[in-house]
Parts: sequence; structure tokens; C-alpha cells
Amino acid sequence: MQTRKITIIIFIQIIFITIGCSQQNTVKDDSIKWDSFLDTLQERTLQFFLDVTDSTTGLTPDRWPASYSPSSVAAIGFALTSHPISVERGIITRNQAAQRVLNTLRFLLKLEQSEKPDASGYKGFYYHFLTLKEGKRTWNCELSTIDTGLLMAGVLFCQTYFDRATNIEKEIRQLADSLYRRVDWQWAMAGRNGITLGWTPERGFHSDIWDGYDEAMILYILALGSPTHSVPESVWDAWTKTYLWAKFYGYEFISFAPLFGHQFSHCWIDFKGIQDEYMKGKGIDYFENSRRATYSQQAYAKENPGKFKDYSDTIWGFTACDGPKDTSFIIDGKRRKFEGYAARGPSIDWTNDDGTIAPTASSSSIPFAPEICIPTLKAIRNKYDILVFRKYGFIDAFNPTYRTQEYPIGWFDNDYLGIDQGPIAIMIENYRNSFVWNVMKKNPYIIKGLKRAGFKGGWLEGN
Repeated sequence: MQTRKITIIIFIQIIFITIGCSQQNTVKDDSIKWDSFLDTLQERTLQFFLDVTDSTTGLTPDRWPASYSPSSVAAIGFALTSHPISVERGIITRNQAAQRVLNTLRFLLKLEQSEKPDASGYKGFYYHFLTLKEGKRTWNCELSTIDTGLLMAGVLFCQTYFDRATNIEKEIRQLADSLYRRVDWQWAMAGRNGITLGWTPERGFHSDIWDGYDEAMILYILALGSPTHSVPESVWDAWTKTYLWAKFYGYEFISFAPLFGHQFSHCWIDFKGIQDEYMKGKGIDYFENSRRATYSQQAYAKENPGKFKDYSDTIWGFTACDGPKDTSFIIDGKRRKFEGYAARGPSIDWTNDDGTIAPTASSSSIPFAPEICIPTLKAIRNKYDILVFRKYGFIDAFNPTYRTQEYPIGWFDNDYLGIDQGPIAIMIENYRNSFVWNVMKKNPYIIKGLKRAGFKGGWLEGN
């Protein structure tokens, strides 16, 4: 209780700072790229992966410090990508990063791949969640195509980054190649013109394929670039035909409500200046599309049609994240419905908003719109202080509207999520120097996948 009282006092004291920050909605000086605030945020976020990932297996927990959490294979992909960034930032040495990556790839490659319900994967794919010690399937989860795709993006990034002639880096490249080449993307199509969401030994393939604009762009590019089990080029055209192009809060772009769908693929691929046939027809690229999606969220929060507490042009950010819990009750004379973990966001075709804000949403959009994202992050930190900004940077989410006897000033998460931490560290680095993007521009599988998807122009012309 005493800690809560102190926090409330701090909260009141920094209101005046917040008011000042809310007036700033542009970042014009390029020196902001090396703002000490971004240093602190990125370093803390990178440290998350170094501290919570098992250095001998590479298994990264889905969330921390939850009482129990299995490993998320997508979080492993983000961890693999974060280690070379830690090298570039001087947090660990190249040899330390190489050893971590080598241990991870060795462990992944030796895990059982079979139809058995307790295996780790099948046909080169991995189950969504694995036990932290043995790396076996848990929670009866699905063999996840998208989570395997995010893992493979990290694997290929390390394959390209560790390019020296040392024995350890040679083995990293060989293991990465083996892991990627054995993924049977054709099998995952299940006879359809697209990749299914997943498979389980108990029920077979998921009834749906990946369609409509979302995070699966990286999945299809990896599947198109495969030298062993590539999918036909027609899957890309079939996918883009399901896009919804619409105007929302003054911006025209491909609709997808949670920002993670506009961010995940962009962590590894620089879409500036390259276009597929769909984007050529719209006269923009996917980078610009993500910029517009980011701006639309800020505009939505400024108008605040749901009248949620604290929303403004510098307090916003909606994506898949934690939430208070699944419940509803009356606050300030109005019944409010809340959720636990959920995909949140506003869009022309559907909106899911319960007052929950996720700092990873604006953090991971920094390369697209630094002039609104960085002031937003600073305002959030200034307004809520240690309630939101702790040991490993921003906690996953918070909800000022959710006020109860237990949470008198709102709900603030205690957990960090690996799939939300990863994009923060990666996109800050891409904003500063295009580091991850430039490494992946050298990967022949990514180049092949983009070209088979019909991308042309920009940096692709020289490859």
C-alpha cells in the first residue's frame, strides 16, 4: 500500500511534464535517432533476451516473470535477431553472441521431428509452445506456420550476419541452412492455394489459410524463397486479392487493426522503395502502408470515440497484447467490457478496444513515424513512470480505464512478452541505421522470395 501511495504522488508530480510532452508531436532533428531515451529503451529490451533466454538451449520464454511460461518459438526468432544487435550496441561480444546462436541452432536441429503428439515439431515446422527444459510440445498447441516463420527469419538473419571464416560461424551458417531447407512449406498448403495456419496430430490441418493483410507476409516470402519445398508464385497473388484497402481516420491503406500485422515482417525486410503488383497499383509501398496505419491509430486515440481514460495524441498504441482480464463492470456510470490477452486495434472493418494500451505498438513503429512514436513513448514514460517502465523497458500493456479496489489508478501489467519485446529492439536499430534490413538484403533466400512474389525496384534491382 505504501508503494502505491508513493507511485500516486509521483503520478501527480509528472502531470505537468506530461502536459508539456503532449504539445510536442513532431521530431524534426535527425539527432533524435541517438536520443539517450532510445538508448535506455533498447538496451533494457535487449537485456531481456540475454537474461531470460537459456544460453545453452536458446529457448526463450513466451512471457516473463510469469509463474510459468513455456517457450514461444517466435520469441526464439526474435532472440536470435537481438543477439547481433547486442553486439552492435557493445553489450556482448561477437563471440558471445555466436556461441549463444550456435547453441540455439544445435538444440533446435536435434529436437524430435515426428507425428508423435509430444514431439517438438514435424516437417521442419515447430509447435507454437515448447517446454522450457526439453523443448517438447506443450498445452496441446498447434504446429504453427507463422511462429515457425518468425523463427526462421531469425535463423536466416544469423546465417547472414555470422559471415566470418571461423569454425563457429561456419557451423552457424550450415545449421541455419539445414533448419530452413527442411521446412516443408508445400506440405503446409494441404492442397490449397495458400499456407494453412497450423496442424495438430489430433485434428490435422487448420481449416483456414493465411489470407488478408497481416503478419504472414514474412511467412509467404520465406516459403517462396525455399530451395527445397517452395510454394507456387500464385499464392502471393491469391493472398493479395484478399486485402481490404480502405480509408480510416483520414488515411488510405490496407486494413489490419492491430499494429503488429504492420510491423512483424518489416522487422527483417526493408519494404521502402520496392513494390509488388498490388502496391504498384496503389502507388505506394508497404513501408508507407505501415506509416499510414500508425498515423491512423494516433488519430483514433485523439478522437477517442470510446471515451477511454487518458487517450490522446501522445497516449496511444493498439496491438495484440495482455489485458486486465475477461470481465465487465460499470465504471463512471458506463458498463465496460475488458479482455485478457487479445488482438486489439481500430480499423474500418473491425475494432477491438477496451482501453488497453501497448507500448510495443508505438515502439515498433518508430521507423515508420518517429515524429509521433518517440514523443508518445516519452509521454507514456513520463506520465506513468515506474508503473510502465521497469527493468526490461516497457511492460507489455496497461489500462488506465480499468479501475477497481485492487487497481485504483488503473491496471498495469507485470509481464514482458518475447514477441513484443523483440520488435522494439529490432525496429529501434532499423530506424537508426537499417542494420537488420541491410543484413537481410544479402540473404539469397529472402531476395528469391521477394522476387518470386513480384517485388521490383529499389534495393532489389542490384541483387
